[in-house]
Amino acid sequence: MPIVFLEQHDRHAFERLSTDPRRGSHRGPAGPTMAGVLACADARLVTTWSALRLRGVSPGRIRAQLAARRWQRCGHAIVLHNGPLSRRQRWVVGRTHGGPRALLTAFTAAEAYGLRGWERDTIHVLVPSGTHLRAGCPVPVRAHVAGDWPSVVTNRRGGVHALPDALLRAAATFDSSRPACGLLTAAVQQRLITPDVLRAVLNRARTPRHRRALGAAVEDIAQGAQALGEIDLVRLCRRFRLPPPHQQTVRRDSAGRRRYLDATWRRADGRLVVVEVDGALHLAATRWWADQLRQNELSLAEVLVLRYPSVVVRDEPALVAAQLRRALRLR
Repeated sequence: MPIVFLEQHDRHAFERLSTDPRRGSHRGPAGPTMAGVLACADARLVTTWSALRLRGVSPGRIRAQLAARRWQRCGHAIVLHNGPLSRRQRWVVGRTHGGPRALLTAFTAAEAYGLRGWERDTIHVLVPSGTHLRAGCPVPVRAHVAGDWPSVVTNRRGGVHALPDALLRAAATFDSSRPACGLLTAAVQQRLITPDVLRAVLNRARTPRHRRALGAAVEDIAQGAQALGEIDLVRLCRRFRLPPPHQQTVRRDSAGRRRYLDATWRRADGRLVVVEVDGALHLAATRWWADQLRQNELSLAEVLVLRYPSVVVRDEPALVAAQLRRALRLR
């Protein structure tokens, strides 16, 4: 999904919408046609009074378009259509109420970069210290304050916080470190960022919330953990002094297809021991069937397989450790 911001108006498309007499002037009844609206990028249809004036649009034309309800006011913002706001337009409206230097941050920025599964309706914006949100915003906005504004890192196209810093802002909103770690894990799993980049931003951050837990999660992710349940398993092994597993091991099934195993160990007698940690997605019928067929393939190859719901790994670690110790034939 491309990221589009307030300053990046398509000048020619905007001018066609604003001044083409065939599409109406402030004296005529016609406004922007649907074809003209669709010619502009979604978020570029959100602007402000001052931005319109800089484009050469007269105050009379602005008032006429608003009065005719061809355009609409959204607090401090002006939207160049009269329909419901798209999700990206809501982002720009919210950001506009944070002032000219405001940036999308936290969950909103992460969604703009492509993160899925962590969406929020509240628009998260980063503002300099001392900034007050403008009144009248029709969408919920949460302001995050940056004390050292010159050190804030933005996307090269502007308007949005750099992804690593935005993720730390989002992680800091959780009271518990567990969902904060899950957020970073999801960003890596969805190939939006690497553990090395997360490690670097954690090291340079002054006082990030959940620093210790996030740092440990990043190291586990760097070692191959692809989900929060797998991170819990690695930590369980450390806690109960079990050998660390090999993670995301590739194995080919009888049809030659590549299969990824969550965690594996090789016993002294050469037998392979596999632990699979099942999250909520594994409860779907098609996923559950696939898991059973994959386990059958492993059993036919004389692999010892232990399966655990992620909640058991988290809440009953002693039980999991005891079974794993028996499987590995450890004293």
